Amino acid sequence: MKVAILIENMFDEREFIYPYYRLLEEGYEVHIVGTDKDTVYSSKVDLTVESTHSSREISAKDYDGVVIPGGFSPDYMRRSKATVDFVKDMDRDNKVIAAICHGPWMMASCCDLKDRNVTSFYAIKDDLINAGANYLDEEVVVDKNLITSRTPDDLPAFLSKIIETLNS
Repeated sequence: MKVAILIENMFDEREFIYPYYRLLEEGYEVHIVGTDKDTVYSSKVDLTVESTHSSREISAKDYDGVVIPGGFSPDYMRRSKATVDFVKDMDRDNKVIAAICHGPWMMASCCDLKDRNVTSFYAIKDDLINAGANYLDEEVVVDKNLITSRTPDDLPAFLSKIIETLNS
């Protein structure tokens, strides 16, 4: 199985590192997908991560899931047409889209959230409601192919659901 983790500047390092290593531990092939390939992106605390792939060169048909870390990075991610199109295609194909903290900002730009159950960091609750979602304040919310969580504290439940869903 192959999973993409999206990356952009100002990502939350915990929400990148924990999913990256847990998915590797489970035996998944994990690609770090940025707007550009071989580009160094900085977290909120200046941890740097280099992308392995560009969103312009990948296709949803080649992936089983995508993880969207939070921080401010989802706001940058959704400025890239190729990244938005990739997540839209993942949603169209009913593949796993997992987003934590501010990650659901990306979903608001890429997915039809009307009447879908989601959660996020509380500060973007209104954005998700305005996109048509039903907001739930729970550590992890699964609605068909969408998996969402609120904060780094929810990472264990978030990754458990991602792995369970990918394996089903």
